[in-house]
Amino acid sequence: MKTIDVCLSPDLMHLYRVDDRKVVIVDILRATSCMVTALAHGVAAIKPFAKLDDCLAMKAEGYYTAGERNGEKVDGFDFGNSPFEYMDPKLKGERIAFTTTNGTQAIARSEGAKEIIIGSFLNLSSVTHYLKEGSDNVLVVCAAWKGKVNLEDTLFAGALVELMKESIEPDCDAPLAAQRLYNLARYDMVDFLKDSSHVKRLNRLNIHKDIQFCLTPDQYDVVPRLINGSLII
Repeated sequence: MKTIDVCLSPDLMHLYRVDDRKVVIVDILRATSCMVTALAHGVAAIKPFAKLDDCLAMKAEGYYTAGERNGEKVDGFDFGNSPFEYMDPKLKGERIAFTTTNGTQAIARSEGAKEIIIGSFLNLSSVTHYLKEGSDNVLVVCAAWKGKVNLEDTLFAGALVELMKESIEPDCDAPLAAQRLYNLARYDMVDFLKDSSHVKRLNRLNIHKDIQFCLTPDQYDVVPRLINGSLII
């Protein structure tokens, strides 16, 4: 039986092999939720960058630029990190260069994986179905917050473990811990997360509707994959 593991922070990536498994990157609040939303609304491709300057330079190649640090849009970039920004019809068919505090760093840390896909609650069932169909082992990489574990990404990892429990085995205790947390939270994740660090951080920035939206399962039937450096569906 294939296995699933959960890396609770990119700072722990040195403990995991990625070359033999599918890697699911998750940054619920809000990078991967934005990526899924953008591609579901017709964006042609998203090119992720760990560094701000590398991302901003893509303007010269005809890309829109999306940049966030510490939850706030970066000066000089076209877009920030709210999924609602990526529902704009003018973005259909366009390409976006994207950099965030945590999510795009997690993608960079997963270089060399057999395959990298993007997960969020917004496409939870689609990701689950995609992983069930394949024969590869799975590693969920939680973007966390500047290396520190966060609850919302862990809950998504737990949701995947729960939904795949009949066809996959946990590699260690991290998937079990995530699964049990998810089962505690699943019926009201907004309430469960109300005291979490990143929810508090976003609330201080008056970003409330994003939280509710990003925790709503199965809004989109897409599975973004990293192909030749760009996320596409």
